[in-house]
Amino acid sequence: MATLRSLSSLPATASRSLLRTPSATTPLARSAAAACLQVQQRRHDSAPAYGKPTTVIPSWGYYKSKKSGDSNKVFSYFMVGSMGVLSAAAAKATVQDFLVNMSASADVLAMAKVEVALGTIPEGKNVVIKWRGKPVFIRHRTSDEIDEANNINISSLRDPQADEDRVKKPEWLVMIGVCTHLGCVPIGEAGDYGGWFCPCHGSHYDISGRIRKGPAPLNLEIPEYDFPTDDTLVIG
Repeated sequence: MATLRSLSSLPATASRSLLRTPSATTPLARSAAAACLQVQQRRHDSAPAYGKPTTVIPSWGYYKSKKSGDSNKVFSYFMVGSMGVLSAAAAKATVQDFLVNMSASADVLAMAKVEVALGTIPEGKNVVIKWRGKPVFIRHRTSDEIDEANNINISSLRDPQADEDRVKKPEWLVMIGVCTHLGCVPIGEAGDYGGWFCPCHGSHYDISGRIRKGPAPLNLEIPEYDFPTDDTLVIG
């Protein structure tokens, strides 16, 4: 054992020389020398390699495309364009589905237009109907009321508007019956001007539905309407 320890402390060249000497012909000597050489080799392998690079960057040449740079650009542009087209198609489908879901249903569309038979409304009378959840005033005006609506100094009105700009036929006045102040429903054939009066805050409208007195800032609103025939009124 002492001999093995002494041999392990020898340098590697000495161990190799010992194996080649004639005195190392005995099996014990040769085994000891070989064991010593193995120990020294393990020490050499485990020792840090100072001064040598510890990081080796692998070569990626195997994965590099063999095609030219222009070919790679064409492929990249094709992929980007394809993704753009697919994204645009998906966005269009999403927006279209959203608009379809948000569109008015059949029952709502049925209420979008209201047809009124004018022959049932006598001259000088008001009729109130419901359209899109709002009251609509229909007035069959007399000739005196038409003259009164036209004999007004428009420049003196709070919301200047000629009577002819508010009607399609002079004898028929069609308005949304909602006060432009706070949304109350005025009373017909009342007020200081013989038109409509809002009792909530005292707004007075004339026979053309124009604001003449009170806090309301604007005239009564005129909805979209038409006369398909002489005796039929369609609102909406």
